[in-house]
Amino acid sequence: MITRDAAAFFAFARDCPVEAAAATPRAAFLVAPDRFVRADESAHDNRYMADAAAFDGEAAQAQHRALQQRMAAVLPTVCFAGADDMPDAVFPNNVFATVPGRSIVGRMHHPVRRREATRADIRGFLRDLLGYREIDLSEQPHPCELTGVMVIDRARGLGFCGLSARCDEAGARLMHAAFGLRATLVFDLAEGEYHTNVVLAVLAGRAALVCRDGFADPAVADAIAAFYPYGIPLSPQQKAAFSGNAIALSPDTVWMSAGAAQALDARARHLLAEAGFGIEAVALDAIEAAGGSLRCCVAEIY
Repeated sequence: MITRDAAAFFAFARDCPVEAAAATPRAAFLVAPDRFVRADESAHDNRYMADAAAFDGEAAQAQHRALQQRMAAVLPTVCFAGADDMPDAVFPNNVFATVPGRSIVGRMHHPVRRREATRADIRGFLRDLLGYREIDLSEQPHPCELTGVMVIDRARGLGFCGLSARCDEAGARLMHAAFGLRATLVFDLAEGEYHTNVVLAVLAGRAALVCRDGFADPAVADAIAAFYPYGIPLSPQQKAAFSGNAIALSPDTVWMSAGAAQALDARARHLLAEAGFGIEAVALDAIEAAGGSLRCCVAEIY
């Protein structure tokens, strides 16, 4: 089922079984910010990206290494090297994703990012070492930037796909099939938003961080928040601090940048704690200059 009808989607979703063991990844991989510069092409539709003068490669590398070390205490975490002609490669979740037994390669909107899909080392790691069957969407014409645009409730097999220049309706259908989802809700992002995972996070099937003003129709955001036992609203200021760019890397931890965590109010912290999550905050302000945050850095392995 793939639909724009929120009422029909949630009527179906309420009957979906919850598989808690499938809700969080078994491992993850990162790509180091070895060539950390501003991707001017990507900046055309990413208002969260800073000016070139704000990019500090040395600081970005140190913060990224600390992120890997912190993550490795929770789940196996591999880090691939960066590349000279791939300035956005630090955000691999847009290009590579997995479900059990399959890897998916996405189609990027901007040519500068399409180069990332050609990486033989990452493809070989997933295909040859892990033995995953590859589904390659990178050569077809419809943009579909994987878990940047498709936020997935892995526990229920549900997708939430926000449309922008980074994903069209055909791309949403391709991802729905590639991920093998039970149902996908398609909606428009608000003007100026580029990725769904900046305005929405679904955490281990139990909680959702939702920023209403990131949705063209705020009623869709309200419906998502109402569906989960803990629907946590985020303000525009919290969204700007990347509080919505979060991920559950284990059943009891939610990960976000230090700035994102600092922006959370007392109610959000209380609801996350009530939902059973401790907050793991990692300093990533140098990397956030590139227009993404912690969740964008993490490619999950299921």
